[in-house]
Amino acid sequence: MKSYRLGRLAGGMLVILLGTFSLSMAATNGYHLLKKYSFGAAEGSTREYFDYITVDSAARRVYLSHGTEIKVIDADSGVLITNIAGLKQTHGVALASEFGKGFISDGAEGKAIIFDLQTFKVTSEAKADKDADSIIYDPFSKRVFVMNGDPHSSTVIDAKSGSVVGTIDLGGGPEFAVADGKGTVYVNLEDKNELVGIDSQSLKIKSRWPLAPAGTPTALAMDVQHHRLFSAGRNPQMLVVLDSDSGKVLQSFPISAGADAAAYEPETGLVFVSTRDGMVHVFHEDSSDKFSEAETIKTEFGAKTMGLDTKTHNLFLDTADFGPAPAPTADRPHPSRPPIQGTFHVLVYGR
Repeated sequence: MKSYRLGRLAGGMLVILLGTFSLSMAATNGYHLLKKYSFGAAEGSTREYFDYITVDSAARRVYLSHGTEIKVIDADSGVLITNIAGLKQTHGVALASEFGKGFISDGAEGKAIIFDLQTFKVTSEAKADKDADSIIYDPFSKRVFVMNGDPHSSTVIDAKSGSVVGTIDLGGGPEFAVADGKGTVYVNLEDKNELVGIDSQSLKIKSRWPLAPAGTPTALAMDVQHHRLFSAGRNPQMLVVLDSDSGKVLQSFPISAGADAAAYEPETGLVFVSTRDGMVHVFHEDSSDKFSEAETIKTEFGAKTMGLDTKTHNLFLDTADFGPAPAPTADRPHPSRPPIQGTFHVLVYGR
């Protein structure tokens, strides 16, 4: 009996050790903070503002929208390569690498600023419209699509010449957009709770789908191979998975408040959604028709914008330090915490 008890005790200790090892491995394998890069205030800016992040995995560059400038940093070291400065209010960056050009949406100016991808020098500009926000390059049509929020439109630019080739009335306020590379550009309409499909050649709207149970959709990503769209909304706070051919909602998941970026990684089948609450929700594509929750990464408050490096599988997020919320008023019954100018920083998460 004594030897049996000792064997049972040893077996129990082995189970505990294995369990501890498994938990340790799970923590090691999970996403965690790898690096933090701090930067000062944007040149000529009177407030702390940041928006879309664009990662050029091949060229190892990360483009950070930072108020009156675009910061370009090295994707591996975080070293600042340059500032594309002298802008008014930057939002996004689209890269047309085959033409050696980058395009910046400037919402205050209602323009797309065009720059050289080698020298980072501004070479020209194209007129968009006020509140020029999300911007993407469609490799199929060789065109850049600028989403103009308040005018409910999209300005379309020929990437090679830099000339405007058309304007699309979207029928609602656009947010994030994605291109499937086969002739369709999809865009969330925040105020209509819809997702619109655009023919990138004819510039005609070809589909218009509701996004319930999500509402106020912002972030959007796509699995091109399996024809799946991932749209994240703020009210209700949900991620919905749609079939990009039919618009059918296949699954939905609750997320935290303030969704503002999404990404899909083909190699791992992971879907990422970042929110203002300081969370990145990670989902796994078990099959083209079934998705599951994989992990929730705790980041920092305000880290709602995100970019994915498909080479290293790392996530880039940016935010700032925030002060306390001001006292409520009749005009602003639920005031937000203000970002503190000069505290802008980048967070890199990986496994």
